[in-house]
Amino acid sequence: MQNPPATQRTQPQSLTDLFVSFTVLALQGFGGVLAVAQRELVEHKRWMTNEEFVEEWAVAQIMPGPNIINLCIMIGGRYFGLRGALAALAGMLLVPMLIVLLLALAYAQFATHPGVIGALRGMGAVAAGLIVATGLKLFPALKKNALGLAACIGFGVLCFVAVALLRWPLAYVLLGLGSIACVMTYRRLAP
Repeated sequence: MQNPPATQRTQPQSLTDLFVSFTVLALQGFGGVLAVAQRELVEHKRWMTNEEFVEEWAVAQIMPGPNIINLCIMIGGRYFGLRGALAALAGMLLVPMLIVLLLALAYAQFATHPGVIGALRGMGAVAAGLIVATGLKLFPALKKNALGLAACIGFGVLCFVAVALLRWPLAYVLLGLGSIACVMTYRRLAP
């Protein structure tokens, strides 16, 4: 079966489709689900464009709670209202929760084993690589941003410096830089 053309938009066909899609997405998201979410929702499912994904991911990040949970609730709610939000949420949580509980039982038995300790340290590098790769993949979507590419890069650099180098709390950085970016975008979009 071929993927639909890039311009053809689709949507979940039912609550079951939404539940299964988010379950599959969640089961692929070891070490972070951002890369998987973008690939599944934009490239495979075609439920949104790259630009929409970047915008909705930004909203999901500033809301309290896990980003991917916020995103799945927004997408489920968009297509099926409250029932869709609950189906997407159940898809993200049910099966992964059962797996994590089983893994927690196994980890309790082998937590001090040097091989397990080394494997978990190695996973940190893999997770960082996934985040960088996804950021690079989503970078072209910033060209269509109302602020322009240069301003987006500037905000990204300022955010990195504030959080990674100056070690400011993420909430303050998001509130400060996010507010400035929102005001600048509003002014550029206002007639």
